[in-house]
Amino acid sequence: MLSLNLPAFDAKITERGGKNFIFDVLRRRYVALTPEEWVRQHFVHFLIDYKRYPSALMANEVQIRLNGTLKRCDTVLYGRDLSARMIMEYKAPHVPVNQAVFDQITRYNMVMKVDYLIVSNGMQHYCCKMDYERGRYLFLTDIPEYSSLQK
Repeated sequence: MLSLNLPAFDAKITERGGKNFIFDVLRRRYVALTPEEWVRQHFVHFLIDYKRYPSALMANEVQIRLNGTLKRCDTVLYGRDLSARMIMEYKAPHVPVNQAVFDQITRYNMVMKVDYLIVSNGMQHYCCKMDYERGRYLFLTDIPEYSSLQK
């Protein structure tokens, strides 16, 4: 798979029926290894290993209901009170991070109402802190350490 703008990790990859699968540390099972999944696994390991996010407070493929349809947030970070704190949206490395991607995660946030949004295609990463008082999000220069998340 493609080298990403994220630290490497010891990926557990297996082959079944001619297709590759990667172990998802959060779901605790092997999942199909797609380009987007490659980004997700790298980013989750980055958050756990480098930014000290507790894996017990993170979940992949979190289902929400939006305008009567079921959608899935790629990764959600919860607070110790189990309220959603951060939504992460991943794209394959060849997919540009553009306004449509931010529109997608913003729609998810209409339901989740989190403090932070992260978008990554494995090459570019953007983190925003929500400013609900002014109805906007503020871009941060880096992905925050878990210990620095406000609340």
